[in-house]
Amino acid sequence: MKKTKSIYTMDVILVMAASFLFMFSVMFVTPLINGYALSLGADSILAGIITGSMSIVSIFLRPIAGNLVDLYSKYCLSSIGGILILIGVSGYWLVNTSGLLILFRLINGTGFVLATICMTTWLAFLVPRRFVGEAMGFYGLMNALAMAVAPLIAINSYKVIGYRYSMMIASLAAVIMLIMIKFVKNHAIPQNKLSLKNIKHIRIIQKDTIPVALLMLFFSIPYFATQADLVEYVAMRKLSVSVGYFFLIYALSLLIIRIWLKRFFDTIAFGFWFWLSLIAMIIFLISMAFMKNNFIMLIAAVALSIGYGVIYSINQTTALLLSPLDQQGLASSTVYLGLDLGMASAPILGGIIASTIPHFYFYPIMLIMVPFVLVIYFIYRKKLNGAIQNH
Repeated sequence: MKKTKSIYTMDVILVMAASFLFMFSVMFVTPLINGYALSLGADSILAGIITGSMSIVSIFLRPIAGNLVDLYSKYCLSSIGGILILIGVSGYWLVNTSGLLILFRLINGTGFVLATICMTTWLAFLVPRRFVGEAMGFYGLMNALAMAVAPLIAINSYKVIGYRYSMMIASLAAVIMLIMIKFVKNHAIPQNKLSLKNIKHIRIIQKDTIPVALLMLFFSIPYFATQADLVEYVAMRKLSVSVGYFFLIYALSLLIIRIWLKRFFDTIAFGFWFWLSLIAMIIFLISMAFMKNNFIMLIAAVALSIGYGVIYSINQTTALLLSPLDQQGLASSTVYLGLDLGMASAPILGGIIASTIPHFYFYPIMLIMVPFVLVIYFIYRKKLNGAIQNH
């Protein structure tokens, strides 16, 4: 009971709820922005640029945001991030030309960068160091639920009320997020202060977390390729499956897994989770190739929830534990940099794969990532497995 009280304070609950809302706001727009740009007169190339511009800005801004998070109040930066997200998603439904969408997409992306790093480090700041893994597990769950629920609601709502009115829902979520963080009492103000004297010491990446970022990159590619190409993959192969429920099954599975395993994230070394996630990811990639019915789709969705969903939280936890307390924001930004690279490269790789080989091999060919992750793990396994043992 004491453990529960020490972790799930009102501040922690509010930050986790705010995390869900900001991610919901951003992910709500994701499946709509391409079609919306086309409806405003953009051609397919410009629509693609508009859609991908948020990931591109994330890659460049992560290191800057990581340093700022270690030097300023998490509350202050989260508020700025939330305001930028609100401006970005509101701008989508206010504009009348596709060209202006790029501007608001960049604003949205800047807010997204600040919010992701701030919320991760803020939550880690609010719980005892030995319970960071459990906290990151539920933080990842909030993100996963938002990424599953938001697109589902977005796709169904725009068919009824259109693009503009649907995107107002994303604005509403951002407003509620900003209101929630106002009630968080602990603003997580770091001891370091940004000045002209220490500005020269700003770092681009946190070196201890580089292997974690690399693992995040390779594990995220199959996930984001699925997010981008699943519907088209099912259509091209003429599969009789209810594809609209894939990510809902993924989210529900992740919910059960995270609740069941939450107390083990802080006690079991990285290696166990690595092998569990790798085996699950292999099962996912093979299942997708042989997906003939909804039962195999269910297996694939559950396998992905383990293969990507579990390693996502473990990577975040390990990165925070490997890095000094005054570099938690930079560590988080380094891990998210790997995620951004995966998010940006997966649709491109998916397009190349889909246009060059038979669709059956779309997922099996991604097994090429296995040797890379094995090499990374065996080189850094002592460091990765020692993260929990040293805390």
